[in-house]
Amino acid sequence: MKRIAGFIILVLLGCSDAELVSSWKNPDIVIFDASKVLVVAMTPNPEARQEFETRMVAKFERQGVEAMRSIDLFDVNFTVSARTEAELDNVEQSLLDKDFDAILFTKILGSETRQTLARKLSDIDRQNGRFKDDYLNHQNIYYEDEYYERYTVYLVETSLYCICVGKERKLIWRGVLEIPDPIEAESTIDEYIELVVSAMKEQELIFREKNQ
Repeated sequence: MKRIAGFIILVLLGCSDAELVSSWKNPDIVIFDASKVLVVAMTPNPEARQEFETRMVAKFERQGVEAMRSIDLFDVNFTVSARTEAELDNVEQSLLDKDFDAILFTKILGSETRQTLARKLSDIDRQNGRFKDDYLNHQNIYYEDEYYERYTVYLVETSLYCICVGKERKLIWRGVLEIPDPIEAESTIDEYIELVVSAMKEQELIFREKNQ
């Protein structure tokens, strides 16, 4: 699990297979704007955390929304041990005092191993006109372990919380993205961020046409 959590920013693959698999928006919210957002990436990997938060903050700022990385706000000792509910209440009040009105919180939920056919598309596209041809071409499914390739899929969740004055610190939106086995950082971080931004824009949350 340590390895999984450490990839929150190394949530990356060389190919473009990241996908939004679920999205939920608070039914009480039609449009949500924020003027100052705290970006939080939960991972024990400090380099990964810094990379993700930096890139996400830059995305907000390009949209004209002020944002800050949690690594620039939290005390260096804040994440080294468990915190109590009272301590987190104090954090939220501190954010209010600093004029924050939203938190974007990203974390890895877990992973699972899957398998896919270890064959080229050109082979799959070949026509098998007769049963015996089809059988002969695929009979090694029975006895060759290498016929299937295994790969890991990570589920990464990003949540948007309102910390507005006079309102509960409630969930505004939550999206879960599926990302195949991490390989490279930069391209997939950018891809992940683009998917999150696109989903939020579709729901008219912060990234709205007026901010383009």
